[in-house]
Amino acid sequence: MQTALLQITSSDDPAANLEMVRTMIAEAASQGAKFILTPEVTNCVSTSATRQRQVLQHEEDDITLAGLREQAANLGVWLLIGSLAIKTHDADGRFANRSFMIDPQGRIVARYDKIHMFDVQVTETETFHESSNYRPGSRAVIAETDFGKVGMTVCYDLRFPHLYAALAQAGARILTIPSAFSPVTGAAHWEPLLRARAIETGCWVIAPCQTGTHPTTRGRVRETYGHGLVVSPWGEVLIDAGTKPGIHFFDLDDTSVSKARGRVPSLSHVRPFDGP
Repeated sequence: MQTALLQITSSDDPAANLEMVRTMIAEAASQGAKFILTPEVTNCVSTSATRQRQVLQHEEDDITLAGLREQAANLGVWLLIGSLAIKTHDADGRFANRSFMIDPQGRIVARYDKIHMFDVQVTETETFHESSNYRPGSRAVIAETDFGKVGMTVCYDLRFPHLYAALAQAGARILTIPSAFSPVTGAAHWEPLLRARAIETGCWVIAPCQTGTHPTTRGRVRETYGHGLVVSPWGEVLIDAGTKPGIHFFDLDDTSVSKARGRVPSLSHVRPFDGP
């Protein structure tokens, strides 16, 4: 199945980001893509909680979700919205980092809230505390599609292999890891972790990314690593999107999953153990 990975540089203006992404999705569909994937926080990249409170919306009111659902239906394509920053009704006012799988009728078939929060000090000058503004999810999610079961994750989840093992053991044949990765950790860890998740599970790994320097009206400027990757179930990097925004196409072939798992059937070799 012809599939398209989008690499973008979102600003902190959801309306402008929606226009940009809709243009890219239309181009991808015009070239035959039937499944299109966008990165983490497609609607808004911002380091300012004040700005986020100004421009983010609840799911039922979100202009990006509504606009992309309409477009998926008009184009008749499957669409993974890597994630949207969404207001919640939680008493503490924290947002959700929520991924959506949209079917060709524009229906939401699955939602996933990012479980693992990026609370790290990357360097002496670069610190993240995602849980201050975002509440973690608590449920692993598989989206049922007409091309296979898709295990939905987001960015920092990548560092927790037990999540991917659980998704694969529950039937996932494709793993999505939309991201807005730090340039420092990206250069050190991004590719080897993605390849490991593919090799461990025998799944396709598709990781659409934010990239570059993100325009902002408030707060410190954010930079992301780019290098959206597509990794085969055998662990081969089929696409490296580099650092520029763009559309990248590949053939999502389910037979590759069966071949990889047939050669190394490690999912069927999992055994319980005692200790440590």
